[in-house]
Amino acid sequence: MTDTAIAPSLPSSPPARPGRDLLRRENLSVALLLIGTAAGYLWNLGVNGWANSFYAAAVQSGAHSWKAFFFGSSDWGNSITVDKTPASLWPMEISARLFGMHPWSMMLPQVLLGIASVALLWATLRRTHGSAAGVLGGLALAVTPVAALMFRFNNPDALLVFLMIAAVWAMTRALEDGRWRWLVLCGVLVGFGFLAKQLQVLLVLPALAVTYLIAGPPRVLTRLSQLCAAGVAMVAGAGWWVLVAQLWPAASRPYFGGSEHNSIIELTLGYNGLGRLGVGSSSPFPGPPGGHMPKGGFFGSSAGITRMFQETVGGQIGWLIPAAVVLLVAGILLRGKASRTDPQRAALLLWGGWMLVTGLVFSFMQGIFHQYYTVALAPAVAGTAGLGAVMVWRGRDRMWVRFAAALAVALSTAAAILLLSRTPDFVPWLRWVVLVVGILATLALLIPRPHGLAVPAAVAAVLTALAGPLAFSLQTIGTPHSGGIVLAGPKTQFGDFPFGPPPTQDEPKGGKSTPGQPNGHNTGHHGPPFGGPPDPALIAKLRAGGPNHTWTAASVGSMASSDLQLEAGYPVMPIGGFAGGDPSPTLRQFQDYVAHGRIHYFIGRPEQMRGGPGSRDRTSAASEITRWVQQHYSATTIGELPVYDLTTPKDAAR
Repeated sequence: MTDTAIAPSLPSSPPARPGRDLLRRENLSVALLLIGTAAGYLWNLGVNGWANSFYAAAVQSGAHSWKAFFFGSSDWGNSITVDKTPASLWPMEISARLFGMHPWSMMLPQVLLGIASVALLWATLRRTHGSAAGVLGGLALAVTPVAALMFRFNNPDALLVFLMIAAVWAMTRALEDGRWRWLVLCGVLVGFGFLAKQLQVLLVLPALAVTYLIAGPPRVLTRLSQLCAAGVAMVAGAGWWVLVAQLWPAASRPYFGGSEHNSIIELTLGYNGLGRLGVGSSSPFPGPPGGHMPKGGFFGSSAGITRMFQETVGGQIGWLIPAAVVLLVAGILLRGKASRTDPQRAALLLWGGWMLVTGLVFSFMQGIFHQYYTVALAPAVAGTAGLGAVMVWRGRDRMWVRFAAALAVALSTAAAILLLSRTPDFVPWLRWVVLVVGILATLALLIPRPHGLAVPAAVAAVLTALAGPLAFSLQTIGTPHSGGIVLAGPKTQFGDFPFGPPPTQDEPKGGKSTPGQPNGHNTGHHGPPFGGPPDPALIAKLRAGGPNHTWTAASVGSMASSDLQLEAGYPVMPIGGFAGGDPSPTLRQFQDYVAHGRIHYFIGRPEQMRGGPGSRDRTSAASEITRWVQQHYSATTIGELPVYDLTTPKDAAR
């Protein structure tokens, strides 16, 4: 049996006029896809305010200082970095330098990366399966709720996802002609992805390497040599920054946040590496009383094969996963007798391998797992679904192929009903429409030679699969999100969170929203003291005392200091980094800063937060600094916060 019989396709030499008409239709569909994505992602762009102020403060710092730009410093006094490599901040910082520091200018590069990701996904799928596969895959990515959230948010994931797709694009080109340059480019893109979010980019690596090893055009020894060259390029793509940063004298650079010994290598392999998988310590937070983790997992989900469909995760990414798995298997079976280098099967191995590896790692990792991590899975699911859908459509004359298509639609219908049923007050009629249309589409796809039913059945199948995620994405775009723990879509009944359930759009915290600090859906730890905008009187004090000091203030942990810095417009030192646990600065360093007049104020914790994160270990640098300040300086309470003027010791005041 020939490949043509296995996977029917368009005639190889279509008439000139129909070819031009087809090209016009392709161009129109792609234009509508990209215009729709841009309109949706740009609409209401400022609604999230500073979004995750931890990263917003770093963007502000990079817009003020090139050293802060290079290292990813939390403050432009360059005391400590964020707990990631800095490349994801660079587009936002450049935008802030060009247009001023504003939520809209900060988010614009993220949106552009989202649009570019959809466009590149289309272009990559089109090379092997035609424009229809690209449009379906791009549309699926654009309406995935977690993508609609993270391409409008300032976390590192937007650049990471774009670079992962770009690496797959380069590998697709390499699979076509076996040229070395595409392998090298693929390695460089993966390496630069490391600078966006460290080891998470390696989730795409097994699919890249295995697919080329199986389906690359050259002989096996050449393929191995090319993969080695790609590995060298990958190390070079990330290593140039790591080498410069690690060799830079520690006394003149910021401390690497998240590491115990001021080492970017330690940060990569520890907190952002094995720690995320659950090997060793993985959390910046102290354990709960009694030492037991909450039953729902540290951030509301438990490890296991069902994690991608659990309450706080399913609505982010789970809509198309069952259908994509079925379509992946069907597509590979359809290309069963094709040659080793068959581009369609290679594309399925590439996208499907990325999907399976990433899905399994996310499902079973035991360390910190945030639901928004699944945005790195979204392109793989969308790409696999787009490829498989086109292949089963072309092979629909076979009964087993029609059954596979019907099964995929039935599973996507079931997934949508499950996920929509968890939010019964959100568009309550939608799940019934999806159920009815899904059943009709499933039955229609089973009919042999359906004549006039084929196209309506295909349209109904697409609507069934995408109606739920589209509704969740539109709700996400219209709702404020801020803080470190954010979820797309309407609220569900949350699992346990370490410091209580996150607030929702129905239960905002911390007072009235401002343009720079919105209250919003699923905010995590945010603002002093972990909620609400800073007190105006405190901000006025910091602004008045800022010009003559390196840091207008210091506060334990970035969760409080970031909001103060963003509103005051002067550097605020985050003692101990993200949650106050990093040994930066030491007590001796802090005393030296104070002695030289480099820090004006110390902002303490309110009484009810004295036992919070970063304060249980009385031997930590943050605890030692806090006790020393309390012993030698007097506090003035502003709002709920004790404020110590470090230019006036107690003895001098008397």
